Formats: sequence, C-alpha cells, structure tokens
Amino acid sequence: MRLVFCGTASFAVPSLRACAAAHEVVAVVTRADRLGTRGRPAPRPVGDAARELGIEVLTPARIGAPEVVGGLLELEPECLVVAAYGQILSAALIDAPAHGAVNVHASLLPRWRGASPIAHAILAGDAETGVSIMRMEAGLDTGPVYATARVPIDADATTPTLTATLAELGAAKLVAVLRALQAGTARATPQPEEGVTYAPRLGRADGRVDWAAQRGVDVDRMVRALQPWPGVLASLGGVDVQIQAGSPVDLAAPAVPGTLVASEGESEVIACREGGYRVDLITPPGKRAMSPAAFLRGRRSVEAKR
Repeated sequence: MRLVFCGTASFAVPSLRACAAAHEVVAVVTRADRLGTRGRPAPRPVGDAARELGIEVLTPARIGAPEVVGGLLELEPECLVVAAYGQILSAALIDAPAHGAVNVHASLLPRWRGASPIAHAILAGDAETGVSIMRMEAGLDTGPVYATARVPIDADATTPTLTATLAELGAAKLVAVLRALQAGTARATPQPEEGVTYAPRLGRADGRVDWAAQRGVDVDRMVRALQPWPGVLASLGGVDVQIQAGSPVDLAAPAVPGTLVASEGESEVIACREGGYRVDLITPPGKRAMSPAAFLRGRRSVEAKR
C-alpha cells in the first residue's frame, strides 16, 4: 500500500519503521527543525529515522496549507498514517485517500483525547492505559477505532518508559490494521459517548509543586508523568530545584506541608498535605543532578562563609 506518514516525536518511530517494512512509504511529513537547549537543534526522531530509511522528508510549516495538501495528494497515497505529529490535519487531506487517515493514539479512547495522553494517565493514577488505532475525522481524536491494546501502568512507570512500551505496541497494532484495510476486512467501532476525558498540552505551570495542596502520591505522579517536559519544580532550602526522582512515604506524625521532616541517607523527606514525599535526586539551577542532601550541605557551607 502507498502511504504518507506524518509524525515527529519518538513515539512515532516504531510505527514508521513498521510501515516501511511492510508498505511503500512515499514520503514522511514531520515538524521542521527548531533550536533546542544551548542553541543546538532539537531532536527530530522521525525525520532522522526517515532519512536513515531513504524516505523523502517533508517539513511544511503548515500541513493544512492548500499547496501542501495538494502536493501530498499528488503522491497518490492510499492511506495517510499519523502518529505524534503535532499539527491538525485538514478534512481535505484526511478524506482523500482510499483508506482515509489512520492515527496511532496513546490512550484507550475515548479516555485522554488530546496532546498528552500518557502523562495525564499517570497524573490521574490510572491503573491501565493503551493504544488505539483510529480512523481520523475532523474532531479531536473522535474517530471510530479499529483496534486497541492495553497495558498496566506500573507503580514506577514514567512518561518516557510508558511511551516506549506503547510505541512498540502501537506499531504492531497499526501493521495489523493496515493489513486488514488492504484486505477489505477492517471494521472501525464508533467511540462511546461515556468516559470522554481530555489530555491538553502541559506547560511549566503544571510542574509546580504545592506541598500544602498535594498528597505525597500526587507529587510522585507528577515527577513520573512530567518527564522530560515540563519537569517538576519545588522549593528546597529556599531555592527552586527540579525534582528528578523520589517516592511517596507515610509519616509517623502530621507535619506542616513543605517542611523537611526526615533524612534518609542522601534523600530528604518533605511533608505534604497528606503523607510525605522522599526526594532522591534533584537538579539545582545551572548545576548537574545531585542528591538533595548534597545540595543542602552546599547551601549550609555557603551560608556559613557569609
């Protein structure tokens, strides 16, 4: 089958490789390169994988622009495959191929429609998540679903680890759906009206810890969910630091939220609205990752010299 593949993030790479192994991918559409940290180009995993596979890479600023839509349709794709692309596709592009457009979405639709389904599933404390292979339509992740696959969300799951698991699972399901489309046996089921939730894009404000408002388990979910972006910011020793790792703990007695209540080796336990959170690893501003105990020792040393 002739395919045009649209994707940008690493989640889409296994799907691209699976498509290229079984079908003719005539072009890959990905987001244009942009500057990342320290002025270096931000990673574009799909573009890199496509070039490695010898597939033409297109980076339109707006995929919905009439001239872009026209150019893609001139490639005569039989199906458009979309995974973690990052732009809204027009109806003119979605509806034109014989088999429409198929999306690999990292949730069990209709739960967590939107841009950040994996992080929101962890933040909500969901017991499981999965992937849905959906026929795209004009609404936001509202199309009928061809296939789903489920996985449990482990207590230590992070957005990067869960993304890697779901990416491979989604690629396998995608290949099966494309095979069924080609054979004329694919059937898509409309999404139920009940159980719809949304997963909007996350920003820096979502990563700010409020010890008085959040339980230890809530902070733990934040730290696991908001990797690598936007990260989790909290005050330690009067300085805002990024929390990289830790775990929720029970406290022997209630304490004022935000106070340090115990030291465990190089870790520090901070009281929350309910329970506490043991901080194991932090990144102070402008420095490398370190233990919170090492950071606090450094702070005390600086204060003592003043």
